[in-house]
Amino acid sequence: MGGIPAVKVDEKIRVSEIFGPTIQGEGALIGVPTVFVRTGGCDYRCRWCDSLHAVDSEYRESWKAFTSQEVIDEISRLSGGVPLMVSLSGGNPAIQPLGGLIELGHAKGYRFALETQGSVARRWFADLDLLVLSPKPPSSGMETDWGLLQDCRNAAQGTDTILKVVVFDEADYAYAREVAKRHHDLPMYLQPGNHTPPPPDDDKAVVDQNGIDERMRWLVDRVTADKWFEARVLPQLHVMLWGNKRGV
Repeated sequence: MGGIPAVKVDEKIRVSEIFGPTIQGEGALIGVPTVFVRTGGCDYRCRWCDSLHAVDSEYRESWKAFTSQEVIDEISRLSGGVPLMVSLSGGNPAIQPLGGLIELGHAKGYRFALETQGSVARRWFADLDLLVLSPKPPSSGMETDWGLLQDCRNAAQGTDTILKVVVFDEADYAYAREVAKRHHDLPMYLQPGNHTPPPPDDDKAVVDQNGIDERMRWLVDRVTADKWFEARVLPQLHVMLWGNKRGV
């Protein structure tokens, strides 16, 4: 597939953290028991990033290099050997060599969902059980390359694919409408922005839940007023329960 990096089997995966099982807190799999593999490194620097410990090179010394087998072994240990959903997140997990991990996990009955902004397409997207494309709106300070986003869709042929857009304001909402227009055949999930990310090492992370709830109500009203009935508006359940605490 032209323009898409091939997987090198001898490469190691940079991992920020592996944790769970806990529930998936957002998107199409909200509430599903999940083990999370958060990779280290990202090609974006969003203004409101809530996982800088997995993004900024300042924290790269805390990331560990694992083989695919080592990651599967840890997933199996955490899950007690019982196959379940595995969420591949970051940072941007698409910059990591995850094809071998997915292959090993599938052989043991695990399922894999990956969330990415859609800036790097990989051949192994076609092996995922779910691909979440979450292009970043204007409030992030990033610009979307629509061609690269389409490349990610093309790479995921045969894989269930959804869209998820974080919305902070009217400009973000208009952006979400544009994403949905360009990819009208994909389910769209809207998520109110979490505007109070804590320092990455803060174990007592709190958020302004009242502010997030207010944004959620505004977003629900906006969608219904526009009769955008195809969109699904969901909160971040894990933030409601634990704030921005790491490892949940």
